[in-house]
Amino acid sequence: MAKTLKWGILGTAGIARSQTIPGMKEAENCELYAIAGRDLAKAQAFADEFGFEKAYGSYEELLEDPDVEALYIPLPNHMHCEWVIRALDKKIPVLCEKPMGLTEEEDRAMFEAAERNGVPLMEAFAYLQSPYMEALKNEIASGAIGEIVYIESAFVEPEHEAENIRMRRDTMGGCLYDLGCYNTSFILTLMGREPKSVQAVSTFSEQGVDIYTAALLDFGKPAAPSAASNSGAAKGTDTPAVTRHAFAEFNCGMMLGVEGTDRFDRIDRISIRGTKGWIESKTRFNQPGDCYYTLCNDEGLQEKCVTARQNYGLEIEQFGRVITEGESPCVTKEFSLMNARLIDRVHKVTGY
Repeated sequence: MAKTLKWGILGTAGIARSQTIPGMKEAENCELYAIAGRDLAKAQAFADEFGFEKAYGSYEELLEDPDVEALYIPLPNHMHCEWVIRALDKKIPVLCEKPMGLTEEEDRAMFEAAERNGVPLMEAFAYLQSPYMEALKNEIASGAIGEIVYIESAFVEPEHEAENIRMRRDTMGGCLYDLGCYNTSFILTLMGREPKSVQAVSTFSEQGVDIYTAALLDFGKPAAPSAASNSGAAKGTDTPAVTRHAFAEFNCGMMLGVEGTDRFDRIDRISIRGTKGWIESKTRFNQPGDCYYTLCNDEGLQEKCVTARQNYGLEIEQFGRVITEGESPCVTKEFSLMNARLIDRVHKVTGY
């Protein structure tokens, strides 16, 4: 039986309430131990609702609790680096919500702190834990569609109210950080290498954050075939040797109908084209339950289904095994740095 860890959470964010805490309750190796907020009453309300043993009115108090064995950080983007490093310096393993750092430099500082203190750190891309992602990787690794020549990915959601942290420059909001990191991580997971060039455009709000970003990534043609291994996502597959010129494009945005009204809308689109066929996804990022995709190659058109557990529960369980069993993180340091570099490159082009 898996060793159970006492988890703490820094912050009372919406993602914790709607996704991560329900996942924690499903995880076989997780105990809901402590939650901290800047408002003790709100932290206590979370504790009462979900069954945490302790509630704290400051982040510092939770970090001083010697019984915390693992920590999840869903704070606003601009607060990640400080609190991740402070937790790591207390020798507490950290799972930090994506995007972990605002830049590659911040990511490196956090990983240096993890190595200095001898404790694990992992970026929380829950969807990369899904057996659905593993199935897509396995299709590509098997040669089912040949070499990838083109990937299209879109993640577009409704606009948020102006005070939402995703819409504010002081909290480093914007659609590339919040949504586009799914697109970039998905593309890099399947390509297994970084693009040679990046073109991108953004539309910015009055608050100075991007509400729509589109990017074209040119992966070029390697000088010679190489067995480029995927350095970051779900386990068990390597990217086939690459010889073809390949491209990818993605779109992300927060500019559809207002969330919470009858105009709510969302776009999740994934299309993978290869030299011998194609894959079209019919599944949203982080979707649990039955997940569908279409595969078309010389064997004809095939509709396939993968059943996935709640992705955040899978993530909590996997990081728990990283801590207790020394399992390799699903999302590695190398992958997080590669993804951060790509986001940096897009932001540099668009002028964020």
